[in-house]
Amino acid sequence: MKAKKITLCGLLTALAIVLSLVERLFPLDAVVPVPGAKLGLANVVTLFALTRLTPRDAFVVVLCRVSISSLLMGSVTSFLFSLLGGLLALAVMCALLHVEGRFCSLLGVSVAGAAAHNIGQVIAAVVWMQTGAVVAYLPLLLALSVPLGLVTGLTCAIVLQHMKKIEFGA
Repeated sequence: MKAKKITLCGLLTALAIVLSLVERLFPLDAVVPVPGAKLGLANVVTLFALTRLTPRDAFVVVLCRVSISSLLMGSVTSFLFSLLGGLLALAVMCALLHVEGRFCSLLGVSVAGAAAHNIGQVIAAVVWMQTGAVVAYLPLLLALSVPLGLVTGLTCAIVLQHMKKIEFGA
């Protein structure tokens, strides 16, 4: 069972890295002139990992994805921004998944995760740039969290539905 879980975490990490690479091919900055705005495709994997595995396993997937992606196509700053955003999103989504159905839906969890990711990145920017001026981008990033978080949540919901069909042979 342990080997199966390690393999699944490795596959999810690889998928998240590929999604991050694909995301770089379609810069959202060209459509939405907000620095740092991204689709958040890798967050589909984070949300999936949280729903199908333990929070610890999802943490490992996020940490591995951020580390490997930063080594392949990033820098120290991209590592810091991705790590803070990814970990804050993970924590918020994990907390909200415990009340999913009673307080919010999977889509709400995803939107909150997108918002948390943006907040984490702004915190990283404030620390890295040593200025609070970057906080001015936060309202724009939070506004983008809604449609982008909905896309991420909807994608994860569709994947989860297909997983149920595969598991039950329907």
